[in-house]
Amino acid sequence: MTSTLPQAADQAADQAAHRVPPAPSSADDRGPVLRLSRDARLVYLVCAWCGPGVIAVAFAGWLISGVLPFPLGPDHTAAEVVAFYDNGLRVPMGIAVSSIGVSLVIPMLAALTHAMWRTERGVPILTLVQVFAGAVTAVMLLVPMLIMAVAGFRPERDAELTVLLNDLSWLLFITPIAPFIIQNLAIAAAAVRGDGTVLPRWLGYLNCWIGFTFSFDILAFVFHGGPFAWNGVLIFWLALTTYALWLLVTGLVLRSMALRVEIVTDEGVAA
Repeated sequence: MTSTLPQAADQAADQAAHRVPPAPSSADDRGPVLRLSRDARLVYLVCAWCGPGVIAVAFAGWLISGVLPFPLGPDHTAAEVVAFYDNGLRVPMGIAVSSIGVSLVIPMLAALTHAMWRTERGVPILTLVQVFAGAVTAVMLLVPMLIMAVAGFRPERDAELTVLLNDLSWLLFITPIAPFIIQNLAIAAAAVRGDGTVLPRWLGYLNCWIGFTFSFDILAFVFHGGPFAWNGVLIFWLALTTYALWLLVTGLVLRSMALRVEIVTDEGVAA
């Protein structure tokens, strides 16, 4: 009888040691989002600000080159297309600036990938989907800029070749929307399924809506004028507005998360 008492006490102690702690009662009780060194948090903040940086730098380049505010459309004549590119250094320099601008999305996607990885439980499948889809979107933003730069490099070439390069650049820029939508849906699923401490749930619903606005862009293959042409209101301007909104909001969400981390030093957790 007396020998069973120590055994029972040991079993009770083992159960208490392995007991799962109670769930936090609110988001404020969960503590910091993650712990980083000061240098790592600085890198995180820089990556977060790259989202709004895409808007500032890319839009500046498009304004310099003349892509904005009135982009070429599929209904422009060959003479108008050639005249656009035969404008000295304006197009090549502007496209060079915009190429740098769209490339800034890569650091922001890296920070977003880490945030999604912190959100998911178990195997981070949605994070991997976002990584691969995001990599494709970054390429599909950059390649059309390079083709426009090629078109402006030798504007004296045959007009039909210049029109071909122009059509290729714009259709590549507008129509490959599937990777963008897949990326939005992966982010949405991770945010909605998470507990809201890393990525807020409203960010998931916003990504669903933004992905829907991209769905019209495939129609640019068909229409040569009107709202569904590649420079139309429901194709170019809607997608440009919502993608810029996505860059701005995502960057600010990542910045907010980086400001809520605990700073870890060699001596321990800093205040």
